[in-house]
Amino acid sequence: MFKETNKKFSFETELLRSGAYTRYPVTNPESMPIYMTTAFNVEDLDDLEQRYKEKGFCYNRNRNANRSALAELLTQMENGDNAIVCSSGMAAIYTSIISIVKAGDHIIADQTLYGETIEIFTEIMKNYGVETTFTDFTNLDLVKSSIRPNTKLFYTESIANPMITISDIDELGNIAHTNNAYLVVDNTFMTAVGFKPLEHNADLTVISLTKFANGHSDAVCGAIIGKNELIDQAYKMQILTGCTADAFTSWLVSRGMRTMYLRVKKQMENALILAEALEKSPYVKKVNYPGLKSHPQYKLACRLFQNGFGGMISIILPENREKMNAFMRRLNLAHYAMTLGGYRTTLSYPVLSSHYDMPEKDRLKIGITNGMMRISVGIENANDLVEDFLQALTVYSK
Repeated sequence: MFKETNKKFSFETELLRSGAYTRYPVTNPESMPIYMTTAFNVEDLDDLEQRYKEKGFCYNRNRNANRSALAELLTQMENGDNAIVCSSGMAAIYTSIISIVKAGDHIIADQTLYGETIEIFTEIMKNYGVETTFTDFTNLDLVKSSIRPNTKLFYTESIANPMITISDIDELGNIAHTNNAYLVVDNTFMTAVGFKPLEHNADLTVISLTKFANGHSDAVCGAIIGKNELIDQAYKMQILTGCTADAFTSWLVSRGMRTMYLRVKKQMENALILAEALEKSPYVKKVNYPGLKSHPQYKLACRLFQNGFGGMISIILPENREKMNAFMRRLNLAHYAMTLGGYRTTLSYPVLSSHYDMPEKDRLKIGITNGMMRISVGIENANDLVEDFLQALTVYSK
C-alpha cells in the first residue's frame, strides 16, 4: 500500500492518514469510479517526472481520470485524433476559437448561430482585434465573397439554431482549406449518432454535451474533438483559462452517453413524425425540419444525415402572445425549458432565450420572428406527442 508504515501517530494525525488509500486491489471495476480529488500523490521527484512523461494524473485542472475517459469516448464517437472536455458548451466554443485565431485575423461565421456564440464574435473577439463577417452559409457564393487574405476560421453549426438550416459541410471545408483556413462545426444538435463533421472536411467539432449527448438535463459540459495539432493548442488554452470539466460532471456525461444511440435515434424518429403532423396543422404557419421535403435543404440533408434528421424542430405560430401562452399551458407533455436535448420534449422561445440580446432587425432578417417556437423532441410515445400538440394548437381556433 502507498506510504505504508507500522508507526502509530497521534489521534488527530491518524484522522488524516488512515484510510487514505486502500489495501486491496481496485482494478477494472464494472462502473467507472468518480475521481473526486484535486491531486494525485507521487513517491518522489523521479516518480513525478515519470508521471509527466507518461501523461499521468497529477493535478485535476490538467488531467483527471473521468475527464480523460470521456475524452476517449468522444474521440472514438466523432472519429477524431483527440479531444478535450470543457466546463460547458460555451467554454468549448470559445476555446476552439481562441486556440486558432490571433489579433489581426478574420473569421467567417454563419449568420444563423446560437445567440451567445454570436456574442463571442461580436463582444469578445472584436475587442481583441479579430473581425467577424456573418453571412448566409447556405449560399456558398456569399461565403466565398466574404473571404479575405487574413481569413483564418470558418464557423458554423451542423444544424443552425434555431432556424434549422443546413450548410454543405464538405464544400465549406474545401473552401476553407483552399484558403488556408480552418473549419469548426458545432455538432450539438446532431451528435455523432446523426453526423460526424470530421468525416466531412471539418477540422474541429465542438459540442455542448449538456444537450443530446448527456440527454438527462443534469450536467453542464462541452467538448472539442479533432486533429492532434489543433487539440494540443486547445488543451494549452484550456489549462491556462481553467475551463476544464469536473470529475463528477464528466462521469455523469459518460454515463449518459452510453444510451445516446438509443435515445437520439428515438428522438429523431419522433421529430420526423411530429414535424409531419405539425406541417398539416392549419394553426402552424411554417415547420422547419430537415426531414421534411418542404425544407429548402432537404436533398442536402439526405446526403449528410443518413441516420436521421435530428431531434430539433422550429415552428412559426401566429404572433399572438395570449394564444401562444394558452398553447403552452394546454400542452400536457412538452414543457418550457432553457435547454434542449433531454429525454423529455421541451419548448423554447428564441426571442426571449437564445437570441434575447440580438437586435430585432437582425433577428427578423434571419427569420427569427415573434411567432417562432423551438421544439426539442424527447423519447415519449410518438402518437402521444402528436395528439398532445394538435389538441393544444386548437387554442388558435377560438
